[in-house]
Amino acid sequence: MKSQVFRSVATAALVAGSLVVAAPLRAQDLNAALAHAYMANPDLNAQRANTRSVDEGVPTAKSGNRPRITLQGDAGYTSIDGKSGGNRSQTELMPRSVTLSASQTIYNGNRTTNSIRQAESSIFASRETLRNTEQNTLLDGVTAYMNVVRDQAILQLRQNNVNVLIEQVRQTKDRFNVGEVTRTDVAQAEARLAGARSDLALSQSNLRGSVARFKQIIGMEPKRLGAVKPVPAARLPKNQGEAVNRAIKDHPAIAAALHGVDAQSLQVKIVEGELYPTVSLTGSLARRYDSNTQGDSRNVGSVLGTVSIPIYDGGSTYSRTRAAKETLGERRLQVDSARDRVIQAVVASWALMEATGFQIEGANAQVAAAEIALNGVREEARVGQRTTLDVLNAQQELLNARVSQVTAQRDRVVASYALLSATGQLSARSLGLKVATYDPKVHFEQVKDSWLGLRTPGGE
Repeated sequence: MKSQVFRSVATAALVAGSLVVAAPLRAQDLNAALAHAYMANPDLNAQRANTRSVDEGVPTAKSGNRPRITLQGDAGYTSIDGKSGGNRSQTELMPRSVTLSASQTIYNGNRTTNSIRQAESSIFASRETLRNTEQNTLLDGVTAYMNVVRDQAILQLRQNNVNVLIEQVRQTKDRFNVGEVTRTDVAQAEARLAGARSDLALSQSNLRGSVARFKQIIGMEPKRLGAVKPVPAARLPKNQGEAVNRAIKDHPAIAAALHGVDAQSLQVKIVEGELYPTVSLTGSLARRYDSNTQGDSRNVGSVLGTVSIPIYDGGSTYSRTRAAKETLGERRLQVDSARDRVIQAVVASWALMEATGFQIEGANAQVAAAEIALNGVREEARVGQRTTLDVLNAQQELLNARVSQVTAQRDRVVASYALLSATGQLSARSLGLKVATYDPKVHFEQVKDSWLGLRTPGGE
């Protein structure tokens, strides 16, 4: 019976430890979970909505080149009392008019042109921010998925350990009753069981937290999670230097910061444009009734060209120009900061990839050695050469080794995806997710030349 108990703990550990690399039947695989997150994650969808709102900056800026047309009407009552040559007269009029006017800016210091270019730069920055949000969401999805896999495996390990220790306590008490062991052996087994139950409760708590995080990121309940392998080596950089170069070239955080510099440099030109003359053309056509006498009507048309030359506005434009230039300097420093953060993330991810490789090798060797040690202690205990505490310690060492193995396997998978994200390569397209990818250019093409309309392309 005792031999069966020790054999069951080794078998249970082997099954639980292999959960990361062996898929259950009809499993919910990682790509399916990430595809659901790509479509349903609220943070990612919120950033898509933000990108669409930024798209509207182009038609807003283009409105500066378009005419402004207004229709104005007025109506009133006028009473005129007069006296001439001893005769009194009273005239009542109902003056009213309708005026159609149009104005067109001819020149405004290139502020409109620069505003359009600035809006386009802001759109490019927003798209890169969206791409970065997509990366972060997918990486969070991988992490949440693997945390559930890890915690399920650890929970099963600890549950099996509790079951084995319950049987261990029962056998030890039976042996105590026939005088084979002392009360100390019973107490040691009971103490180890109490500790195992405490660890089991903690594992259940950790799993509930991981499941809640999974639901937050992925947007659905985790079911039978499937096999997960690290990102294939062929898709990852060959060395750290290549990883850094790829990140500097492709990471969306750096690209967004660079577009931010472009947008701010144009803002400087827009403010400076206020110091230049503004040339505009205004035309109006009016129809007036009862303006002087009852029943009269007249048509009034005019075309007026206006040149406005700023002389001095109290220093406001100069101050705002200087402020815009300082902000431009800030944006340039933010590029350096973004580049440094990306490089740091690449170096950290690369180091973690290397470390997890050694961790898995060490954990596998530790598990193999702990299994041999447990079998040896078990056999020696049968002939009285080992105590109950020796057996309990050997079981605990095997359990710890299995937990380390599961954790290392999880860390390896997450580290590979983190490296992919750090180099700017993590996306629904690169992962081959079976989902219609979101293209921000579609909405931009729909609205960039809009002249009027309140409904969005989505129909709201």
